[in-house]
Parts: sequence; C-alpha cells; structure tokens
Amino acid sequence: MWDWGLFLNLLAADPPPAGNPPVGPSIIDMMYPLMMIVALWYFLILRPQSRDRKRRDELLNSLKKNDPVVTIGGILGTVANISADGKEVTLKVDDNTRIRVQRRSIESVLKEPEKPTAEK
Repeated sequence: MWDWGLFLNLLAADPPPAGNPPVGPSIIDMMYPLMMIVALWYFLILRPQSRDRKRRDELLNSLKKNDPVVTIGGILGTVANISADGKEVTLKVDDNTRIRVQRRSIESVLKEPEKPTAEK
C-alpha cells in the first residue's frame, strides 16, 4: 500500500534557497556521451569503409591485360584492353565475345589456379 506520510513529506519539502540556483551537470559533462558516440561511429563505420575504399582503388589501379576478373553483375572475363583514359575496360568473355564495361564495375580479380607439380 501507499505510504501517505512519505508522499506528504515529499510534497511539503522546502524548495532550494532563492540565492543559489540548482546545480546541474556542466556542458562538458553533457558532451561526453556525444563524443563517445562520434568516436564509436568513426571506429565502427568510417574507418573500415575508408580502408575498403582504399583497397578497392588499389585493385582497380593495378588492373592489367590478361587479368581474370569478375564484374559486379557476375560476368567472368579476362581484361583484353584498358581505354586510354582508364575509365573503360574491354573484357574477353569468350573466344569471339568482348564487352566494354566501366572500370569501377570490376568487383574482384580472380587468382590464377595453381598448377599441380608432378612429384618424382
């Protein structure tokens, strides 16, 4: 049940003195949670994203002729030619099939399968 005596005491409590305003947290104390959120956001989102972007730029800049690649659409091909401005890549998909794609649509470079060596 209710303790009415405690309730009435809370209602009848004296207000703080008029000369001293109530002291609350300072603006610096209130900024700590915001600074922590910004730091977490940087380390969990921005930093890994910039690392991935840097790795992808290195991959696209290192493309050369005869590299086996996969496009974002899943097309497998071999780099046959890179345009003079470097924005387009011609992929050899089959013996008589070549397609032009934008360089940024290359998702990854496939690794050459290792040839087994004959043991003696």
